[in-house]
Amino acid sequence: MTLTIYNTLTRRKEPFTTIEPGKVTMYCCGVTVYDDCHLGHARSYIGWDVVRRYLKWRGYQVRYVQNFTDIDDKILNRAKAEGSSMQAIADRYIAAYFRDIRRLNILDADEYPRVTEHIPAIHQLIQALADRGYAYAVDGDVYYSVRQFVEYGKLSGRRLEEMQAGAGGRVDLHSPECHKQDPFDFALWKAAKPGEPAWNSPWGEGRPGWHIECSAMIRARLGEAIDIHGGGGDLVFPHHENEIAQSEVLTGQPLANYWLHNGMVTVNGEKMSKSLGNFTTIQALLDGKWSDYPQPVDPMAIRLFVLQAHYRKPLDFTKDAIVAAENGWQTLKEALLFSYEYENGEWRVGNGEWDSSTPYSLLPTPLDSPSMDAESINRFQTAMDDDLNTAAGLAVLFELAKALKREFNLRSYQGSSELTDRQLQQRLQTLTHLAQILGLDVQPASILEPDIDVSWVESLLRQRQQARQEKRYAESDRIRNELQAMGITLIDQPDGQSRWHRS
Repeated sequence: MTLTIYNTLTRRKEPFTTIEPGKVTMYCCGVTVYDDCHLGHARSYIGWDVVRRYLKWRGYQVRYVQNFTDIDDKILNRAKAEGSSMQAIADRYIAAYFRDIRRLNILDADEYPRVTEHIPAIHQLIQALADRGYAYAVDGDVYYSVRQFVEYGKLSGRRLEEMQAGAGGRVDLHSPECHKQDPFDFALWKAAKPGEPAWNSPWGEGRPGWHIECSAMIRARLGEAIDIHGGGGDLVFPHHENEIAQSEVLTGQPLANYWLHNGMVTVNGEKMSKSLGNFTTIQALLDGKWSDYPQPVDPMAIRLFVLQAHYRKPLDFTKDAIVAAENGWQTLKEALLFSYEYENGEWRVGNGEWDSSTPYSLLPTPLDSPSMDAESINRFQTAMDDDLNTAAGLAVLFELAKALKREFNLRSYQGSSELTDRQLQQRLQTLTHLAQILGLDVQPASILEPDIDVSWVESLLRQRQQARQEKRYAESDRIRNELQAMGITLIDQPDGQSRWHRS
């Protein structure tokens, strides 16, 4: 099977090939660190996390870089409002980013470069553009001359003639504040303003423009050309268009062979924004502080909510969608826990034993392993190879989960089965393995109580058995309820005996 990916640049799906065989270089635009991350960020970085996981599962060595924009007007405005510094604000929200993102089981990037660490690299890139006639300096500002790059607009599909930049008085070329020679030109370097951080440069003190930052960090960390450049759909123009213009005029080769963009998040059909009052942070959602749903949402339910839609499509955020995702995750979680409760043809839950000394681990399993269900693996790979279709991939996981639930009920309540022990083990292992690729993680130690007194449970079961034999059903129900309150579920067998497991 061949992995195909939709390339924004060519507007079609293309077979995935890499610059260097077996290796992938991947860069994704990171956050501007002036506030807590919101659900739109979660959508983006969960998506890129799965792309990276899947490529690694397909056998590639992946080098993944994601930047932090730590100099920006929004950061400076927040610092002024709080009487703080740009660095203090940036450091605070970088820490907040890791707090939120790691709760969503998003793996750390290989590198997180900051813009302020790359000022010399930015200078070098701007100077190279100026030397080639693609940039010009005016009173401490430096601009990119867009019309010099004949391919400008190839990513977004926009034509300069259609953009109408500056129309309606939005850009006044005769204003004293405007040093542009053309309304389409954009800033590479901004002259210093009073009270703002600034760095020395060949053009005087100032700070970098937004677009030049990513071009410089890619060159510094990954080289002149990379395999994948990712980001939100709102970055196609002007940010990524300008990255291409800045980089490719110097190298004569594509900045990235594949441009991937995720769809935007809407709220009840409207664009999510602070101005509309429908802005929800990751932390608020996880901690039960979202007004529409004032209870904590499982991080894996958020992952599931994101992955149930194709990464290129819009994602509508509603209370009903979150409730559905929580219910869906409950189905998958129960099935994933079965794999820690079934061993050597028997359910460990049947006798209440739990070996808490065994570390929790989801290690990849070779595809030719007899413990894997080959049909499910192939169907999952077919789905994911088609432009990373996580929605279709999840369908395979849900089919496995429902089959496992049915088998669990048959073996626990009726003493029968539809699957052999080997088939059951294969499906358990396969579900666990595929869930790992999607980053859907369950931690038994945090869900189950390993310190339950087994002898106490067995004592109550004997009391309940005697009560049932003596037809003292109220007492029997009381003991069942007591155990239920302690997280113990009872299963009454046809022979009159009872088995138990932790809920």
